[in-house]
Amino acid sequence: MDGIGYEAIVTAGLGDSSYLLVSGDEAAYVDPQRDCWPVLEACRRRGVRVRYVLETHVHNDYLSGALEVREATGATVAGPAAAGYGFAHLPLVEDDEVTVGDAVVRALETPGHTAEHTAYLVHHRERPQDGPEAVFTGGSLLVGASGRTDLLGPDRTEELTRAQYRSLRRLAALPDATRVLPTHGAGSSCATAAEPGARTSTVGAQRLGNPGLLAADEAEFLAGRLRGLPPVPGYYRHMAPINRAGPPVLGHPPVLPPLTPGEAEHLALHGATVVDARDRREYAAAHLPGALGHELDDAFGAVVGEIVPFGTDLVLVLPEPAAEAAAEAVRQLLRIGYRALGRLAGGVEAWAATGRPVASFATADVRELAARGPGAVTVLDVRTRPEPPVPGARAVQLGQLTSRAGDFTGEVWTVCGRGRRAAVAAGLLARAGVPVTAVVSGGAADLIGAGEERRTGR
Repeated sequence: MDGIGYEAIVTAGLGDSSYLLVSGDEAAYVDPQRDCWPVLEACRRRGVRVRYVLETHVHNDYLSGALEVREATGATVAGPAAAGYGFAHLPLVEDDEVTVGDAVVRALETPGHTAEHTAYLVHHRERPQDGPEAVFTGGSLLVGASGRTDLLGPDRTEELTRAQYRSLRRLAALPDATRVLPTHGAGSSCATAAEPGARTSTVGAQRLGNPGLLAADEAEFLAGRLRGLPPVPGYYRHMAPINRAGPPVLGHPPVLPPLTPGEAEHLALHGATVVDARDRREYAAAHLPGALGHELDDAFGAVVGEIVPFGTDLVLVLPEPAAEAAAEAVRQLLRIGYRALGRLAGGVEAWAATGRPVASFATADVRELAARGPGAVTVLDVRTRPEPPVPGARAVQLGQLTSRAGDFTGEVWTVCGRGRRAAVAAGLLARAGVPVTAVVSGGAADLIGAGEERRTGR
């Protein structure tokens, strides 16, 4: 066996990366997602045996695939000794090692993102004098950012923030060429403000430009740590307890059965939420009464986790081709522990053909809203990070909108960055009986520019 390889498996919708460390015919799977089966099949075809699963921390943003990997391969699950896992595993503390082919993987305790957080240094077994060639940093040192420290609640935030400061400096002391392989990245609500683009880096590059490493001292780091963070998605608080106990092993992706309009209606009447995954304009024009909508893109599952209470069963309305859409929707939902009971066969057309009612709300281009001028309607900004603000707009996060729908009177126009979240917000308000128009083309940046032109007279 010669050489060590690092393969990233990116889950764009959650802003996360898992990694496969491969040396010869052995591998370790770092922070696997629950839908790990394609990676395991690829390993099988290549003749690579997954010997270990390495968990950097108890995840708050997805259900771990560690037990799925173990069930399929017999791998040993290893993770921080302080994680409190309720299943058989290899507990690791500072300087504990496991060997994968020519790779020696050593635990480095790096609390901060979570209390038990552990990074993993990778050395070549035959060249230990060369120092680490890579470090799996989980939710500690990220590309252009670091893992947020408020996810365990306000009572522990300062303690964890101070611990993160010290952990980042431990990592920054590694050799410049050490590859930085983080789990969280751009798009993750576990990150402070990760840079879009590259998901891996080096210690040297991060030492020069990472804001978490540029603070003059611990006090400055603490003072700036929690500014501008996105809200914590509602489903997050359910992930860690399930991950500690061990998520149920599925063995394969769930199959989504077709439902007749009558079956879909029955499930909705008995507590299921209908989620419409078609294009935002199609959803706005005609959908099942009470249905929520977010078109099926990379963020579909994460947005469902923001707006639908955890544990709620789902009925899906899907775009064509329905089989491909069903596979993608189910994959995203199982990552965060949501269960879809089925999909409406024939879609809204089949529903309407039975004489059942459909609902709708208005849509518009951002130019139509800008032409109305300030104060003509209530403008609701539902961007995740509404900075800079839209002049005269109210900012409410999607996860808070159902409970605050009663705050709105008169006509509401919803805006976001590109129109996707605006349609989601409009669906939430329309379900509550609020007259609403979704700006589905253009967004906040256009309104900010129009407001600046009015202010300066340009």
